[in-house]
Parts: sequence; structure tokens; C-alpha cells
Amino acid sequence: MICFSAAKFPWPRMWQTQGQSPDPGPLDMAFRALLYRRPAEPKTILVHVGSAIYPVRLRRHRRARRYTLRIHPVDREAILTMPPRGTVADAKDFAHRHGAWIAARLGGLAKAVPFAPGMTIPLRGAPHRIVHRAGERGTVWTEVRDSGERILCAAGDVAHVDRRIRDFLKREARRDIAKAAHDYAEKLGVKIKRLSIRDQSSRWGSCTSAGVLSFSWRLILGPGHVLDYLAAHEVAHLVEMNHSPRFWRVVGRICPHMERSKSWLDNHGNDLHRYGVKK
Repeated sequence: MICFSAAKFPWPRMWQTQGQSPDPGPLDMAFRALLYRRPAEPKTILVHVGSAIYPVRLRRHRRARRYTLRIHPVDREAILTMPPRGTVADAKDFAHRHGAWIAARLGGLAKAVPFAPGMTIPLRGAPHRIVHRAGERGTVWTEVRDSGERILCAAGDVAHVDRRIRDFLKREARRDIAKAAHDYAEKLGVKIKRLSIRDQSSRWGSCTSAGVLSFSWRLILGPGHVLDYLAAHEVAHLVEMNHSPRFWRVVGRICPHMERSKSWLDNHGNDLHRYGVKK
């Protein structure tokens, strides 16, 4: 085995004037990177629980202080977050000690509902069955049949149904959320700088002190009063950037159905993440 000694092989020196520290050159930086590079880590580890095997995705976070596990509701996988100085060996031990928890949470997820013909999904809280209309023009639209059944029609090639339904829902979410958010902003006398629609799995909305609001498009699947409450919640942060009693008083003043909507999210919110999942 060949060992390199810093005394025997000094760092490359760059030209310098008296009293100045040498600037690290390309060779110097490359050598340092080679010495201090962390060995490649696996992205996933496997946890055995009985006869079942569960993949667990590893994620190192610079602000983490301990090992934590969570279930991603959309990707339907377990994620283990590691602290900066954590080791893969300790992560494996932590995951195996919580194998029963992983199995129970993944096994308890509601059945996935893809955006495919024949599937029923909620739109503003009302169930709509997806119907493929191959020979018709347009993209996606809603209809109500004589029987009272609500349907969500998707034109074009069947291979594009998933994308078209998803794009339609995002457009509807943006329209409803933008209207509610700007109405509340006017009531509170604040200004929204920008509003974006994403597929956030850990929170339904967010707000920055600069006035940038972000919401999950999946709110369009729930009842209208829930989407309206989330708009009021995030806009209220432009008045109070916290969750203090003063903040909740602001939300309650402009959104009288706050408690009802919070209760609905607590009981049914996670269910919204199963729609549009292919696996």
C-alpha cells in the first residue's frame, strides 16, 4: 500500500510576494478535494420486515440534527434524513429499528388513483369520472350527464390523458387560488408579489416575507372552502409572518370557516395525494 505524507510531498506552491498568502491553484484544490472527498454513498437502502422488502431513500441535510423518517405521500416511499456527520451504517441501523413503522405507514396508504379513463377523481370536492373522447376536439372539460353523474372529458390520444388532466387541474387551481388570494390581499391591504402552483408534499402552501406565495395544485381536488381557507392563511402571513395568536386572529377575521377547513385537512388532506399516482 502506498501512503502519501504531507511532509514528503508538500502542497504545490504558487508565486507570491512577501507577506502574502498563496492562492490555491487548480492542482492544490484538486489534491485537497481528493483527500477530503466523502466516499460515494448509496441513494437507497433496503429494509427487511418479515418476508417483505422496503426501499428507503437516503437524504443528507445540512440542518438535520438527528435521523428522521417520513413517508412521501406522492412517491409512496420512505425517506430517511441524515445529519451532516451521520453515517450510512447508523442510518441502516435506524431504518431497521423502525422497520415495523415503515411497513405500517406504507401499507396504510390509500390506493393510488391514476389519471386514466374510468377512474373517478374529486374536483372541488365533487367526484368526476374520467372519460376519454378520442374523436372530439379540445383538451379537457367537464360535463353533467342526464343521470346527474359528473364526468371529466379528455380529448386526443389516450396516452396523453394523464398529462392533459394534470395540466387542466393545475390551471383550475391557479385560477381559483389566485382569485381568492387577491381578494384576501385587498381586504388586508397587502400586496402579493408572485403566486406559484406546485406539487408540494410537505405543506399545502407557503409565503415569504417578500410577498411570494406558493400553493399545492391538489387543493383543487378538495372542497372549495378548503382552498379558500389556504388562500386566506398564506395571505395572512403578509401581515403576521408567524403562527402566533395574532396571526390566527387575522385568519379568523377574514375566513369565518377556518376551523371547519382545518378539520377537513386534518382528516382528509393526505387522501388528496393519492390521485394522479401511477404506482
